[in-house]
Amino acid sequence: MTDAEYEQLAARFSGDGIYGSPAGTQVVAAGVGLAVTVRSGARASLRGHSWYSGTTAVNLAVTANTSGQTRTDRVVLRLDRDDWTVRAVVKQGTPGSGAPALTQNTGSTGVYEIPLALVTILSGAGSVTVARGELYVGARIRPGLSTARNPEPERGELLFETDTGRVRLWTGSTWQGVVSSSGTVVVDSPLTGWSIGTTSVLEERNGVVNLRLGSFTRTAGTLSNTTPSRLPVLIPAAYRHPTRDQYVICYVTGAQIGRLTVYSRVADTPGQVWLTQHPAISTGENVLASSGISWVVD
Repeated sequence: MTDAEYEQLAARFSGDGIYGSPAGTQVVAAGVGLAVTVRSGARASLRGHSWYSGTTAVNLAVTANTSGQTRTDRVVLRLDRDDWTVRAVVKQGTPGSGAPALTQNTGSTGVYEIPLALVTILSGAGSVTVARGELYVGARIRPGLSTARNPEPERGELLFETDTGRVRLWTGSTWQGVVSSSGTVVVDSPLTGWSIGTTSVLEERNGVVNLRLGSFTRTAGTLSNTTPSRLPVLIPAAYRHPTRDQYVICYVTGAQIGRLTVYSRVADTPGQVWLTQHPAISTGENVLASSGISWVVD
């Protein structure tokens, strides 16, 4: 296998970047005078090729700037396909024009670069300033089931749950929801005593449920103002608040006010919606919920 063939294979499964995270020590810092220092012990992967900074820090010279304008250089990791080596180098910028662009040739010749830091050199300066800008190797998104997640995940690992359609991130202590979308979910649940005038629907987006309750007409006898009544709505288990009930203002025929309760997962009536405070409601009178409410489920 040639080096070029190896790169074609390895670049697909080996992420580009420094191993670690921004919580660690920056890879490049200002050196003495016109120089930057690449710290020891840093490791990286670039198009499947390994890089190690060595056991001692390395100084890289920065060209003097006498242009009359500020110059921004870039420190990069560069894969050079002439000899298939990876090195940290200073890529000189043009005074007054910002940082130089990265070169990322993907064929079998040329170079491929990823960023490590930005270096600012004032005109006539005898020293530099460095802004860290390392690209880090990230965990790829793996597909899996919500019931069979990786038992030993890495911090920052992403999981696409094929059974729920959700993307989750391992924070180091919990799987946090990142992306999810339920689409429109009809939550009508017909009951004796009420008819449905307007459909009740919800939509979950990225861990937040938005519920729009519909309208309901009393079809049984008069409902006493001291009697709670369940309405024809049922929130599916996945969309119920884990611990807290939700409350909704509603309007009753005759410009009267009532209150609805949407029960949580831990309630005795989980996911049910009840008319819990209201005036007396006669047959044929209507209950109309106010505008939508929302709560967090993930």
